Order: sequence, then structure tokens, then C-alpha cells
Amino acid sequence: MREHKEVLEYRYDTQLLLDKYGLDDDACDDLVDELRDYILDHFKGDCLIVAGDTGEDDFGGEKATIKLHYHTNEPWLVLQYFASVGEIYDIVVEDMQRQSDGLHG
Repeated sequence: MREHKEVLEYRYDTQLLLDKYGLDDDACDDLVDELRDYILDHFKGDCLIVAGDTGEDDFGGEKATIKLHYHTNEPWLVLQYFASVGEIYDIVVEDMQRQSDGLHG
């Protein structure tokens, strides 16, 4: 059995993309601020990055794409919240403790 060299305070590196349709640049900026504030108020973690940009959707309308990067012990709650806001995809949840311990999988 391997010993932990270091116990991480926040174990899971949580990343995703979120699309929200019908948003222009100003609305996208507002959504980024809203998402960031909600995370800080409701989830414990660190290394938070929330960034967004707008572009056209497949039908010629506008959409905002938001990128999240966050270290937390409750990634499933973060995913649940973001799924309630828009369409989430490219979801990655990595166990940084296993990586730190030299384990795979």
C-alpha cells in the first residue's frame, strides 16, 4: 500500500464547457459573473476560472460558450448546477490525489 505524500485540500480538477443560447457579449459577461459568484457562494474549492465568449450557433443565432476550471471535493454538485444553466459538454473530472500519489485510472 502506498502512503500519501500530500493530502490535497480539494481533490477533483473539474472542467467543462457550457453553451447558453441567445446571449450577446454583455449577457455573456453577466453570465460569467453570475456563475463565478454562485460557485464562490455555494461550493468550497480553489483555482477557479470562469471565462466566456460569444459566437454564432448552428442556426445563425448567438450563443455564449463558458469554460469552467475548478478544484473541489464535490464535482457532481458543480456539474449539476451548470447543467441547470445550459448545455454542458467536454466534461473532465480528474482525481488529483491519485495523480499526486502516482496512481493511474
